[in-house]
Amino acid sequence: MRFVPRFTDGQEFPHPLGKVVCIGRNYADHARELDNPVPSEPLLFIKPAPSVVNLDEPLDPPFSRGDVHYEIELALLIGEELSHATSDEAERAIVGIGLGLDLTLRDVQTRLKEKGHPWEVAKCFDGACPLSDFLPLSRVPNWNALSFELEIDGELRQHGEGSDMLFPVPTLVAEMSRHFTLQPGDVILTGTPEGVGELPRGARLRMTLTGGLEATVKVAE
Repeated sequence: MRFVPRFTDGQEFPHPLGKVVCIGRNYADHARELDNPVPSEPLLFIKPAPSVVNLDEPLDPPFSRGDVHYEIELALLIGEELSHATSDEAERAIVGIGLGLDLTLRDVQTRLKEKGHPWEVAKCFDGACPLSDFLPLSRVPNWNALSFELEIDGELRQHGEGSDMLFPVPTLVAEMSRHFTLQPGDVILTGTPEGVGELPRGARLRMTLTGGLEATVKVAE
């Protein structure tokens, strides 16, 4: 079933889901935990719409293809077209904030990177981007004050702070709009903090975000 963006008040967003624009290594500690250099400019990639599933439905990743890693991220819903936007324009175009998982076939990604090949198949497979509902925004929030967490079977695994992003939200969205025209229904994933790891079969995930957003989901056995 195709993902339909909706808000926590039950209202559906009036535009269909578009692309998901992502950034790698937007938290320095996460880059270091994977033995990657800390980037000096945003490392961008895109997940297609069919990779998105709803976080209120059980997760069924392709475990048969190797280790699946979890990466919790702050998600932003875009409400108007942006191209070569300023930071102020980028902020005003964000109409919702939520949570997403950037699921990664880590074994597949490692093999492809070692060969110097593109690794989209490790990040863009069907079901690779579970998304929550979005908290509606009536005004631009204090991005630095936002925090989010991921618990797995009651154990805290990841904790992210907006203030720790290498490329803050307004800067990041404006930069993305220089490379890809952003349209209503597009979603931005803003990077993951340290603590990524293998997604356990049968685990129960609990994700929370400043402002009262909470999502829980069970992983397939």
